[in-house]
Amino acid sequence: MTRDPGGRYTVTLDLDGVTDKAGLMDRVALALALPDWFGRNWDALADSLADPTLWPERAAGRGLLVVVRGWRPYADARPEEWRTAQEVFAQAADRSPALTVTLDLGGTS
Repeated sequence: MTRDPGGRYTVTLDLDGVTDKAGLMDRVALALALPDWFGRNWDALADSLADPTLWPERAAGRGLLVVVRGWRPYADARPEEWRTAQEVFAQAADRSPALTVTLDLGGTS
């Protein structure tokens, strides 16, 4: 986790090896250090991503950039789930202008 040149706090959401929704939710919870009560469902994901009070402390007042890497195998294995995940990322960013979620397009991961 680092700060981007624009001042936003950057978190890498590494999906390498993720093959299902449960794995995605576990990785998000780990990357963002979400509380134990995080519901691990689509609504809880949208709410958590859009809620700056749940972001890492260093993101306070700066905004949060989430870079999703290693997502292609998951997208290929579970295309409907992946579409839903992308919709959730977009909805959360719409609800919280200080949030940006971007997909790392590099390499084959």
